[in-house]
Amino acid sequence: MECFKFCISLLVLQTLLTISRITATVSPSCPVVFREYIGALGKNVTFSDVPINPNVEFHFLLSFAIDYTNTISPQPTNGDFLIYWDTDNLTPSHISSIKAKHKNVKVGMSLGGDTVNGKNATFAPTSITSWVRNAIYSITKIAKEYNLDAIDIDYEHFNVDPDTFAECIGRLLYFLKQNNVISYTSIAPYADDSVQVHYLALWRKYGHLIDYVNFQFYAYAKGTTIPQFLQYFETQRCNYKGGKILVSFGTNNIGGLSPEHGFFDACTILRSQGKLHGIFIWSADDSMKDHFRYEKLSQNLLASAA
Repeated sequence: MECFKFCISLLVLQTLLTISRITATVSPSCPVVFREYIGALGKNVTFSDVPINPNVEFHFLLSFAIDYTNTISPQPTNGDFLIYWDTDNLTPSHISSIKAKHKNVKVGMSLGGDTVNGKNATFAPTSITSWVRNAIYSITKIAKEYNLDAIDIDYEHFNVDPDTFAECIGRLLYFLKQNNVISYTSIAPYADDSVQVHYLALWRKYGHLIDYVNFQFYAYAKGTTIPQFLQYFETQRCNYKGGKILVSFGTNNIGGLSPEHGFFDACTILRSQGKLHGIFIWSADDSMKDHFRYEKLSQNLLASAA
């Protein structure tokens, strides 16, 4: 263990010394993708419950790893991440099994989320250097234990300025990619000014390290129409210029453009314009009640576009 920490420390130092000179990085190809958040709600959902179309790239995103103590009154741990997803049903052996059965499956973890034990999961680093060092160590450890392929950034509350957030997350993503800890990266912003300002600062400086923008279109008002949805999509394409914007909906009746009211019609329009890079759903836990009906429809649409 001490040897592992020492090696990580050397790699962190190398990262901090060289990152300012890096302007690009080589990423794997980013095909049309279907992504699903899983494990946040403790509903005993497993990977094998979710239907998987063999003709699409499929990413599970474990929800969540959070740098907060797992206590009645959670406290920030400055980058020392703990696992908060359903560890009884989503284990390393379950990951090995689903990957062996489905060669098109990748598994990642999402960092942050909205709350932890009823308290906001606020991004609260003590300093850039210490947070990055701790995050690299704890996330690398989890990624290796679970054989993960991807990392997703889903912080929604902040007590630091946008530039500090950008430096912490950007340096973390650079290290994880440069050292082949993970292959795919994504961010999960939504249309709130206090959220967007942080992610846009990250995008401006480190967008070349980010493969997908999992934009939370379900955070828009319930009853969103197809024309409104398409306009929202164009707005975010401008915000995250050059990025692969994934469209989304929630199966918890939260908001945005729902499948019942035209989501797949909007996707068909985007596909005809060459703008449909993928779909993600929040979340598998909520989808169990309807037997993953919309997961099947989403993947069928993407497979027909491949």
